[in-house]
Amino acid sequence: MSEHDKPAYRPETLAVRAGQQRSQFGEHAEALYLTSSFVFESAAQAAKRFSGEEEGNVYSRFSNPTVSMFEERLAALEGAEDCVATASGMSAIMALVLAHLKQGDHIVASNSLFGATVQLFSNILARTGITTTFVSHTDPAAWEAAIRPETRLFFLETPSNPLTEIADISALTAIAHAHGILVAVDNCFCTPIVQRPLDLGVDLVVHSATKYIDGQGRVLGGAVCGAKKLTDEVFKYLRTAGPTLSAFNAWVLLKGLETLQVRIEAQAARAARLAAWLETHPKVARVFYPGLPSHPQHQLAMQQQKSGGAIVSFEVKGAREQAWAVVDNCRLLSITANLGDVKTTITHPASTTHGRITPEARAAAGISEGLLRVAVGLEAVEDLQDDLARGLALI
Repeated sequence: MSEHDKPAYRPETLAVRAGQQRSQFGEHAEALYLTSSFVFESAAQAAKRFSGEEEGNVYSRFSNPTVSMFEERLAALEGAEDCVATASGMSAIMALVLAHLKQGDHIVASNSLFGATVQLFSNILARTGITTTFVSHTDPAAWEAAIRPETRLFFLETPSNPLTEIADISALTAIAHAHGILVAVDNCFCTPIVQRPLDLGVDLVVHSATKYIDGQGRVLGGAVCGAKKLTDEVFKYLRTAGPTLSAFNAWVLLKGLETLQVRIEAQAARAARLAAWLETHPKVARVFYPGLPSHPQHQLAMQQQKSGGAIVSFEVKGAREQAWAVVDNCRLLSITANLGDVKTTITHPASTTHGRITPEARAAAGISEGLLRVAVGLEAVEDLQDDLARGLALI
């Protein structure tokens, strides 16, 4: 599919057709290129390939046809000029930051980030001299107040993990761009099917492809999407540092993209029904789901997103003991911190995904001991309700 053709197709078509490359054998399904290196016709061609004078594959650390097909397809879905795939979502964030920031630079980030992202910014990046100020996810004025002369990046994920708070992407982008600051959004929860941050002015979108893009909990992967002048810097980092997406994982993720739209739409519909049921349950103190009118940023979510997504978080009436009782009595839901799977998962964020951050940081992010996060899959909603009801009845 040529660049000229892409805008004519809708997302469900791009998900199965974009980025397809056929070899001389004319295969219909995308080929899996399991090779570390590629053979050149001559020394002169090898030199041209290494210098970039001639396009073509060189070495699978930074060029592989299967990986390229995945990159092109995801870029098409995000409405991005380019995409660079990485080994995992966290390596995508690391590559983005180290490609565009240096010692002495400063990041303003949401205080509602995924726990591993908080650790990356607070500890690992801090050792390199890149500092981070964490601010309220939903208060644009706090973001503007945190800007310093050395601020180079706004980083957020919306909806947030696990409370599904919604940041005003357009407002934050306007503030950042007025100061010459890049904006990056982790779009893992929504995927381009539900939300396209680049359409709202964002500079870069990052993904943990491990989640909904795969959709079946099989492989790890990450990606950074955006304008080529920005992703080129990420590619330079990847070429040297090597947080590379394997060809096999890229092939699995390509297959995942083919069903992304139908999965996301079905999972979001089930999540909306489950959230509404939880909101009426006498043992549930509060439900966090952007599709509910009771959600604090419901109106903003419906402006930025096509649905409420497939993540439902809720607080039980109690603390850790009561929350764990719900988890331990699940017979259907998988007790795992992964999300985006067609199998519904449940986790206790305070002791898993956000267990490594300080209690103060958890409190600032609103993550209580009674909070549970459910990533809704494709099972019957009635079966999910019955499974959760078993544990809730013990509270």
